[in-house]
Amino acid sequence: MALASAPVPPRSSQLTFDELGTPLREVTFVVLDLETTGGSAGNDSITEIGAVKVRGGERIGELATLVDPGTGVPPGIVALTGITTAMITGAPRLPEVLPSVLEFLRGAVLVAHNAPFDSGFLRAACERHGQLWPRPPVLCTARLARAVLSHDEAPSVRLGALAELFGTATRPTHRALADARATVEVLHRLLERVGNLGVQSLEELLALAKESAPHRPTQQQRKKRVLAEGVPSAPGVYLFRGPRDEVLYVGTSGDLQRRVRSYFTSGERRRRVRDMVAIAERVDTVVCAHALEAAVRELRLIAAHHPRYNRRSKRPHHTWWVVPTAEAFPRLSVVTGPRDGALGPFASRRAAAAAVDTVLDVVPLRPCTQRIPAKGASAAPCALHEMGRCAAPCAGLQTPEEYAPAVHALADLVEGRDDAPLHTVAAEIDALAAKERFETAARRRDQLAALILGLGRSQRLAALASLPEVVGARPDGSRGWEIAVVRYGRLAAAGVARRGVAPMPVIDALRLGAQIVLPGPGPLRGAPVEEVRLLHRWFTTGGTRLVASEPAWTEPARGAGVWRAWAERARPLEVD
Repeated sequence: MALASAPVPPRSSQLTFDELGTPLREVTFVVLDLETTGGSAGNDSITEIGAVKVRGGERIGELATLVDPGTGVPPGIVALTGITTAMITGAPRLPEVLPSVLEFLRGAVLVAHNAPFDSGFLRAACERHGQLWPRPPVLCTARLARAVLSHDEAPSVRLGALAELFGTATRPTHRALADARATVEVLHRLLERVGNLGVQSLEELLALAKESAPHRPTQQQRKKRVLAEGVPSAPGVYLFRGPRDEVLYVGTSGDLQRRVRSYFTSGERRRRVRDMVAIAERVDTVVCAHALEAAVRELRLIAAHHPRYNRRSKRPHHTWWVVPTAEAFPRLSVVTGPRDGALGPFASRRAAAAAVDTVLDVVPLRPCTQRIPAKGASAAPCALHEMGRCAAPCAGLQTPEEYAPAVHALADLVEGRDDAPLHTVAAEIDALAAKERFETAARRRDQLAALILGLGRSQRLAALASLPEVVGARPDGSRGWEIAVVRYGRLAAAGVARRGVAPMPVIDALRLGAQIVLPGPGPLRGAPVEEVRLLHRWFTTGGTRLVASEPAWTEPARGAGVWRAWAERARPLEVD
């Protein structure tokens, strides 16, 4: 069922390149090469700098200069590059050259063959000579070649080998400008190949070059990148659909475009998800007002479609509850369907059964499981009667009227009207500790702490789910408001009031058009546990303001909430 939402005004600020993806045809590349004396980046060992600026496949500038490192050139380097000590004597020193090189790099992507070497020398030189390193995006053509070309096609990705493979007009000669020009041609030939892999933006290109072989996307993943086309850059939910239009996977993101595109890169390493992408045929999206609406829609869509590649939230109503049975002498039972007066929810039957044991320690209900009629019981009392833990209604030693106070005590404890049983057990723990029965005291303490946490969770969620309507507004980080209308534990409407928009008219419109919710049975009024928990967390964190509540949102004065600090000290790892 769709949520009623207020119109979402367009963003007032322009999206960043990181959000949109920078088209490769609009990217300025500076392809750079350095020659050195063979020294380390920690010294001024650069002897020559060559750089070519290109955009859209065309050269728009070149820079070339010899550099005097202040030392002679070793014979081996002279033989390799042809640069002699006489050639660099009188050339500008590196501090004089750096400003021009950095200006040439401004606003561009730095490209080099074996880029860590060249960028490392420049970065170290900036640090040494007091220049600010601009931290440009760096692209290594050697790594890009290995990501794009197979080993059969390119056994080696040395610059000379690639120039030979592509038949470049300029061949590398170990001189800076010639090698930079050759690298430009190699770059352009590699860019021709990446289009076939679905790479259309700078961000995708940089990610492709960084992909290591074990985590490199499969060809199937790359071919499926077209599924991300047209996905909006907005918060919402995405659905991968298979060949029979079945929903394979449901997810949520604050930026749908960025998240969906990530499934086709090396960032996605889960084998299960890669298998899902391989068979996906379409990606549908649902744009939401804010992250809360997206999270709720995700829960509902997973529950509705049961996607086979989602691991959680497929059975939102499959939880466990502890309830008193409907008989003359009620006992505690673990069930999957919530009823009024139930304690829960619990994630597993084992957790619910443990809660039963603890409740029986604080409330004098019978622990046996047999049905006992109101009259005519004649069974012999069991050992629990002799131990003083049961009044033996099975033997006719207790009437339903005499048994009723225990049932009322359970209801008062669960609904937070009376916490006397908790005080009784806490006093017993203190008495055990005073007698130095520390192991028994610790065991009782852990049991009581677990009960308190379970009661507290139950009472908190029930308090929210019992409200016919509650409205909250949370700051969106841009001086606007994210708004939610909740009815009986379900999100009934979601919207936003952007900066400069008065929030109250938006809230009034949302309340007027919000989904009508009819309450169901049980403490959560039929609402899914995960949705109520999600809404409660949103209302109680992140600076959310309570705008309206009909009736007032309250929690029981004698509920487990006042014991929360005690339970946290006892079992800090289990506080939810």
